[in-house]
Amino acid sequence: MAKTLETLKQHCRQEADTACLAKHLAASISGFIEQNPLGHLNISLVGNLGAGKTTFARHLIQSMGHLGKVKSPTYTLCEPYSLKTKRSAYTAHHFDLYRMREPLEWQEVGFAEYFDIPGFCLVEWPEKAEGSLPPFDLEIELMASTDENERMITINAFLNDGLYVLNHLKKILSK
Repeated sequence: MAKTLETLKQHCRQEADTACLAKHLAASISGFIEQNPLGHLNISLVGNLGAGKTTFARHLIQSMGHLGKVKSPTYTLCEPYSLKTKRSAYTAHHFDLYRMREPLEWQEVGFAEYFDIPGFCLVEWPEKAEGSLPPFDLEIELMASTDENERMITINAFLNDGLYVLNHLKKILSK
């Protein structure tokens, strides 16, 4: 695993808190893309079954301007979402690798190119790919509590672009 450059831990007592954190992260990612129109981020979503990974992804993508439904990519492996900033268009690719049988299955179906185009890839269950994915800029770990709406969310930055996004998020949260 890559060395962690920076970490943010956020206790979310209810789904509204989780949605708010996702909204602020969306603003940080949008700011990164606005500054780097050809930039790309790889983001992993880590947590046990039922930890809220898809819910977090839904709040994040909708906070970035997607008006439709954010579907779970459990059976399709990937759902793309066309988004835009004031200056550029980009795509969010939401992956769910839970049902993968082979570590390289995501490459065999042609998804490798998505990890280089402007925007970001959001990957649930990255461990199913057993190290065959490109390096992650950010990792979002969700841990459920005994209360079904309560979460401890940890965001780790592993690469400089992820550090940029995480530091921007910390500035937003400190206001």
